[in-house]
Amino acid sequence: MIKAKRIVVLIGGNGSNLQALIHASQNKPDAFNIIGVISHNPSAYGLERAKKANLPTYTVDAKLFANHKAGFEQCILDILAELKPDLICLAGFMRILSKAFIQAYPHHIINIHPSLLPKYPGLNTHKQVIANQDTEHGATVHWVNEQLDAGPIIAQEKIAVQPDDTEDSIKLKVLALEHQLYPQVIYQLATEYTIKVRS
Repeated sequence: MIKAKRIVVLIGGNGSNLQALIHASQNKPDAFNIIGVISHNPSAYGLERAKKANLPTYTVDAKLFANHKAGFEQCILDILAELKPDLICLAGFMRILSKAFIQAYPHHIINIHPSLLPKYPGLNTHKQVIANQDTEHGATVHWVNEQLDAGPIIAQEKIAVQPDDTEDSIKLKVLALEHQLYPQVIYQLATEYTIKVRS
């Protein structure tokens, strides 16, 4: 039997991608399990989603570390050291991680981004798609490195942008795409590839 991978999810908002991962882990517990959810925002609704699923939750309030990013990240690293995850999944975690943090977990951190990277890194991706009259849009799962949304791409999925689409309508379409893509990628990483377990 394949050993279930230990997943920690880092969030900061509504947590809809977290919810998709919760459903996937419940449906395929032999592949991966969510062992903890960490939020940089104590008001994130994703924490409520996690609690309803009986998942351990942790909050490191970024506002309390406004001038001390290293201290903020160290608090998260301390939690991760206790949890010993095989994979760290960013899902609406709106903080750029430092090189030191990433080097603590090399090739263990992934992110999902609402664009077809390398196009439109950062924020306001849907607005840019509409402004530039793009005919396609999508979502990307990538490894996290020191550059914003610039790590090696693991997988992408596309949607067609219709002439009558608005920023809101394509946001919903891409979000639905993310909810399918992210669990699929994590399942593949957990079952088809070797992820070195940290000692």
